[in-house]
Amino acid sequence: MKVVVGQGSCGVATGARKTSDELERLIAEKGLTNVAVDLTGCVGTCYLEPIVDVYGDDGALQARYVKVQPDKAAAIVEEHLMGGRIVEDLAISRQDEAFLSQQKRIVLRNCGVINPENIDEYIAMDGYAALGKVLTEMTPEDVIKCVTDSGLRGRGGGGFPTGRKWALCAPNKAPQKYVVCNADEGDPGAFMDRSVLEGDPHSVIEAMAIAGYAIGATQGYVYVRAEYPIAVHRLQIAIDQAREYGLLGKDIFGSGFDFDLHIRLGAGAFVCGEETALMTSIEGNRGEPRPRPPYPAVKGLYNSPTVENNVETFANIPQIILRGAEWFASMGTERSKGTKVFALGGKIKHTGLVEIPMGTTLRHIIEDIGGGIPGGKKFKAAQTGGPSGGCIPASLIDTEVDYDNLTAIGCMMGSGGLIVMDEDTCMVDMAKFFLEFTVDESCGKCTPCRVGTKRLLELLDKITKGNGTLEDLDRMEELCHYIKQNSLCGLGQTAPNPVLATLKFFRDEYVAHVTDKVCPAGVCKDLVSYSIIADKCKGCTKCARNCPVGAISGTIKNPHEINQTACIKCGACISNCPFGAIVKK
Repeated sequence: MKVVVGQGSCGVATGARKTSDELERLIAEKGLTNVAVDLTGCVGTCYLEPIVDVYGDDGALQARYVKVQPDKAAAIVEEHLMGGRIVEDLAISRQDEAFLSQQKRIVLRNCGVINPENIDEYIAMDGYAALGKVLTEMTPEDVIKCVTDSGLRGRGGGGFPTGRKWALCAPNKAPQKYVVCNADEGDPGAFMDRSVLEGDPHSVIEAMAIAGYAIGATQGYVYVRAEYPIAVHRLQIAIDQAREYGLLGKDIFGSGFDFDLHIRLGAGAFVCGEETALMTSIEGNRGEPRPRPPYPAVKGLYNSPTVENNVETFANIPQIILRGAEWFASMGTERSKGTKVFALGGKIKHTGLVEIPMGTTLRHIIEDIGGGIPGGKKFKAAQTGGPSGGCIPASLIDTEVDYDNLTAIGCMMGSGGLIVMDEDTCMVDMAKFFLEFTVDESCGKCTPCRVGTKRLLELLDKITKGNGTLEDLDRMEELCHYIKQNSLCGLGQTAPNPVLATLKFFRDEYVAHVTDKVCPAGVCKDLVSYSIIADKCKGCTKCARNCPVGAISGTIKNPHEINQTACIKCGACISNCPFGAIVKK
């Protein structure tokens, strides 16, 4: 038997390593020599971590246990491993199983299944078979045609056809060409690429070697943010193992093809998600974008022809080679083929990784897979693409999610972050949050982005404080279009998207902030006040005792009052009032 503990970042953060240690201790203590404890990456159901899977001698999954803290390990060892009985109290529910059963996992096919630190387990899942097929049965032109025919588009946000990008690079002659993997993943709320590197790093290594063969490159770099220590650690282990097995390095599969990989760590600059800024950073310079053209396919890393794709894009490649272009193209929509991985977060019951065919409706993702909005709240909007994206309002919840449909409504796919918002979300404040991020992350190279986003943020700040005018709304729209049209790179060109999307779909909220001086969602502190309903107040003093600034006064068994000048609007009084006597308006 084998006991497998999910140890992606989500699992480790919730105590999975301690759970694994306790399982190992108990198994040794009980003398269960036929039971091994192993690790895997993120299963995808991040909201259920730590997760423990028990496999029988035949390799079949016997049970999945969720939220297994160290003090629950004894029940699994004694009842399941020794007694042969499923621990029902810890077993995953049918509803939670539906989170995974409704997905189509291609990119995530091995995540939560194999040990990412054991190359043999990857090989057992047809790992490196695609590379072997490419090097022994296909020409570079065959590989590019297969990728092109599959319809695979870049999953990093731009959606550029992958085969076309490779085809543009291949004919360019140069002493050295490069393959670069963008694993920077700087969007708030996005963790798809991290989970793939933590759970299935060999799929990316194999795909990069295939890309190298297709375009004539012998050197590759994986640019990964230093804030992903588990991903970096496992990726380095995988690279070392691949070299040891002769799957990287000289004369791979005896074909005469040479290809090797190295890791480069990013310092967390969001702008380095843009391909030319990323390459500039690899070269040892400050991460700033370059004017295009020339494009990286002609003049990229170290002024050499370069192909750059993100982690998710590469993770599709081995399966496309093995199963064929038609297989991949049979999924998705006419112009958006295959599947897409989303990091589902925000006001949603089931947070985690979701991989579904392109064209799946937002309603299905949120209500059926995500489990809906907690607390009986109403769905208000979903933010796609992070700071570079827009929002899909509740009125468009039946939108089929693919590149073209999102673009048509003023949104974008982005890398795959999907933040769900409920009725308590202020859309003006949300736009301000994302713009604050892009202002901080702007490299400052071009004036439209460096200065324009700052002026835009000032207008938003003015509105959330109740000092805005209707003319400010028109001024914001004009500034948004100026920034989009004149910024040097994708960061500046997409920075206004959250503002434009919220102005388009939630203009009434902006007007309420400006004309009525109120925040309908009760979020913007300068437009919110707390008051005590005298008839409901019992004078229990609980609100006063929990107010961090002493803004509440009153005597026992008598109605209390809030000093509006001293109140910092933290909400502690509402949270602690047992009688519902405090209201926010």
